[in-house]
Amino acid sequence: MKLSILGARVIDPATGLDQVTDIHIEACKVVALGAAPAGFVPVDTIDAKGLVAAPGLVDLNVALREPGYSRKGSIISETRAAAAGGVTSLCCPPKTKPVLDTSAVAELILDRAREAGNTKVFPIGALSKGLDGEQLAELVALRDAGCVAFGNGLESFRNTRTLCRALEYAATFDLTVIFNSQDHDLAEGGLAHEGPTASFLGLPGIPETAETVALARDLLLVEQSGVRAHFSQLTSARGVALIAQAQARGLPVTADVALYQLILTDEALIDFSSLYHVQPPLRTRADRDGLRAAVKSGVVSAISSHHQPHERDAKLAPFGATEPGISSVELLLPLAMTLVEDGLLDLPTLLARLSTGPAEALRLPAGKLAVGGPADIVLFDPAASTVAGETWLSKGENCPFIGHSLPGVVRYTLVDGRISHQS
Repeated sequence: MKLSILGARVIDPATGLDQVTDIHIEACKVVALGAAPAGFVPVDTIDAKGLVAAPGLVDLNVALREPGYSRKGSIISETRAAAAGGVTSLCCPPKTKPVLDTSAVAELILDRAREAGNTKVFPIGALSKGLDGEQLAELVALRDAGCVAFGNGLESFRNTRTLCRALEYAATFDLTVIFNSQDHDLAEGGLAHEGPTASFLGLPGIPETAETVALARDLLLVEQSGVRAHFSQLTSARGVALIAQAQARGLPVTADVALYQLILTDEALIDFSSLYHVQPPLRTRADRDGLRAAVKSGVVSAISSHHQPHERDAKLAPFGATEPGISSVELLLPLAMTLVEDGLLDLPTLLARLSTGPAEALRLPAGKLAVGGPADIVLFDPAASTVAGETWLSKGENCPFIGHSLPGVVRYTLVDGRISHQS
């Protein structure tokens, strides 16, 4: 179908484009910016005056909960929620049931994602069989089935030699490994950041060193193995400082941070609300400031939702017995716009961290709005406001931002030139 988007402020962080112009789409691709090609007659048009057009957002961690956890979410429900948040491409982690450690599971996810048609889905394969950290998964077979990177989540390798061999193997095939660096022994049993808030509430703590000790080890192993690495869900100022030092030494490492870590601190736990129970935990105001500075400088090149939907019962028990995680992907753009509203980032930089940065980190065919490229586009109104939860598409309502008025409204999300969300 031929479609023209007229009069939008077009921002493409990949090329530095920022101007009011038209976008013309045909056969799933952007065929022109500005004047329409000769003989181009659109079947449909979108009047985008006052709207911003940008590359569809790329989210590196969205738990789809399928297969195995249908009470928490499904590929249909969570990709629909992602499209509402402006996301056109997302990565799903390997913690499914069965674990995403075989080609069959990867193919099932991809088939159901294509059937749903809400977003493009890029699976993250398990680095070890069953995520148990003992035997290497069939990485090449998983790559051939469509997995774009490999990780073990917070399930750490207890044997460092085994991890080192896994990284060397991945490096041999130029595979990307995702680290969620948290030392198992230092974090075991912890529920909140180890500090005054946890002490006041009587909650067992997870020290900052749970991240930095594991991160220092992992960076040294990356340097030794030469593997391409991405560090996910960083939470501490010292952690991002270690990433900056590694990048300065020329290591091929990138990093992302969960959006909620740029907004919340451990002070949010003061009333024991399980909605703020996340792993790794919310940390101090100083840590949040360090994460924000790293996002602004580009040391952290990607902001992700780290969306983890849960059924209602999962958050109803006493704090320590609840399941960690926040459902937030359908608020990704409005929540991120608070960083512009607060003066932390300008709009083009924010969009770079939500599209170009994550796409480049995992070498995904996404994150650009260019002639000849896929017509994956988000159109949003920066002057309007979203009331979080007024409509809710995710199966998981475990979101502490419900009821808040947030800047920006996603008006259209287009995947390959087809409207997958409209408001």
